Amino acid sequence: MFNIGDKVVYPMHGAGIIESIEEKEILGELKKYYVMRIPVGNMKVMIPTDNVESIGLREVVDEGIIGMVEEVLRNGDTPMSTNWNQRYRANLDKIRSGDIMAVADVVRNLVSRERQKGLSTGERKMLDNAMQILVSEIVLAREMQTDDAYDWLEDTLRNKNASM
Repeated sequence: MFNIGDKVVYPMHGAGIIESIEEKEILGELKKYYVMRIPVGNMKVMIPTDNVESIGLREVVDEGIIGMVEEVLRNGDTPMSTNWNQRYRANLDKIRSGDIMAVADVVRNLVSRERQKGLSTGERKMLDNAMQILVSEIVLAREMQTDDAYDWLEDTLRNKNASM
């Protein structure tokens, strides 16, 4: 159970802060919901409290994990399928997992692929989404502004490529 003010990550949407816990009647059924505000994109999401485990809602990582994310972003790319559909599904599964390291892996690999061969429209959207998810957690973990988190991410990725 999470509380108001908790910083949490909602896979596929990103990190946010629980602003309230409300009861709503939807389709004749009364349920409790977390109302979460995601600062990146200024979005509000309602999450049924009884689905938290299956959804994969978790607490935002701490500063030490962000250091590990930086290592993932700087490391060499992991092998990806040359088949667009297989690559897309594998990356989508990583994003859906809600694991910040897996999302960082997707960002690093897609940025690298974009620089080498370009990305399809679908993969470009996936990269943008993965970056937003990653940045939203960095913003809350490091208590920084969104623009600063994007700058940090771009600098980290740029320095990775400069050292290769």
